Amino acid sequence: MAEEEAIRAASEELACQFQTLINTQEVESIRHIQHLILGRLQDSNAVLSHFNEYSERCFTELSGDFSRNTRLLKSIKSDLDYIFMKLRDDDVHSATLYLPKLI
Repeated sequence: MAEEEAIRAASEELACQFQTLINTQEVESIRHIQHLILGRLQDSNAVLSHFNEYSERCFTELSGDFSRNTRLLKSIKSDLDYIFMKLRDDDVHSATLYLPKLI
């Protein structure tokens, strides 16, 4: 029992010493600043959520165009590769056919 009272007295003394270390005005100031930061973070979160929803709608509207244009570009590239291959072949063929006659 005496040991419990000693522990209780020691913890009360420790609590009193902690209270003297803490300035209540500073704690209140920190709480106020934290509350302001929380409000700003919530506002930022709302703005970002709205932007994400808007971006998702825009992407949904444009994704069909992106896919169609991607297929078109791949087709154009394939056609151009074929044309350049034919031009190279004709170049080589022309050089072997007409170059010896010029010399």
